[in-house]
Amino acid sequence: MKKKEKKGQGKKNIEKKPIENHKTTSSTGKSEKKVKKKIKLKLLPILIVIIALVILVLLGKYISLIPIKNIYLVGNQLLSDQQLIELAGIEDYPSFLLTSSKKMKKGIEKNPLIADVKIQKGFFGKVTITVKEHEILFRKQDNEKLVLDDQTEIDDEASNYSVPLLLNYVPSNKYDAFVSGMNKLQASVRTQISEITYNPNEQDKDRFLLYMTDGNYVYLTLTKFTQLNYYEDVLEKIGGQKGILYLDSGNHFQIME
Repeated sequence: MKKKEKKGQGKKNIEKKPIENHKTTSSTGKSEKKVKKKIKLKLLPILIVIIALVILVLLGKYISLIPIKNIYLVGNQLLSDQQLIELAGIEDYPSFLLTSSKKMKKGIEKNPLIADVKIQKGFFGKVTITVKEHEILFRKQDNEKLVLDDQTEIDDEASNYSVPLLLNYVPSNKYDAFVSGMNKLQASVRTQISEITYNPNEQDKDRFLLYMTDGNYVYLTLTKFTQLNYYEDVLEKIGGQKGILYLDSGNHFQIME
């Protein structure tokens, strides 16, 4: 009986060990699976963010490479289209996104003929440049400079501007009023003046003599510059005759024989 009990007891011990080992292995496997799932769940949002950032970077790079496609120029008469485009620094049609309006404006404003400039960027690579130019009033013979409406003097690089030539020196106390008078003339009238000379006499220290492109002469005093805007009307009345128009001390026309 004792032997049987020992055998029974031994069997019981042998049977318990596999059961205990089986329980331990099962619990560890489930724990490892849970840890792996948690790690995978934590990595997924990070991967999504990384992929999204990569897409944004590539998209941004692509957009930045899109060039300026269309350039529209408004208001330029003295400067050519090519000159404006070169001043803006867009002659090679650079990146639409990376080329700022401020940079283009700054480049154009370097030219003294520019009074004002506006830059507008539209859809599909469109750039519109609108400028307001200074007017060229006359050219000085003594230094070959062009005089603008704000009295700025610039070099005559183009030499193709149809403006009057000032032949002699105008005293400083008369010069401002003279420039102001020239400013009041219509552009179409200024183009009809070939040469100007300061020509005072005993009665009028403000007198100028204008040589017109049609062969006529005009005596003009500083206070009557605006009357020259009616020059075409005078020509109609004299019927194409050549002579001297006095607008200094009177309003009469002397026919030249």
